[in-house]
Amino acid sequence: MLIIKVKDNEPIDRALRRYKRKVRNTKLLREFRKRKHFEKKSVQRRHEVLKAIYKDEKERAMED
Repeated sequence: MLIIKVKDNEPIDRALRRYKRKVRNTKLLREFRKRKHFEKKSVQRRHEVLKAIYKDEKERAMED
C-alpha cells in the first residue's frame, strides 16, 4: 500500500500528482492488470517469444 503524507498548506492536487507518480514508478497498475486474468506459464513464454521475434523483424527492416 502506498502512503502519501500531505504536507501543511500543500494543495491536494500536488499530493495527488505525487501519488500518481509513485504508482507509475512502482509499476503497480501493470501488476494489477497482469493479475486480472490468469495466464499459463507456457502462454506467457509464447508471448515473450513472439514479442522478441516482432522486435527482431522490426529491427531488420530498419537496417534495410
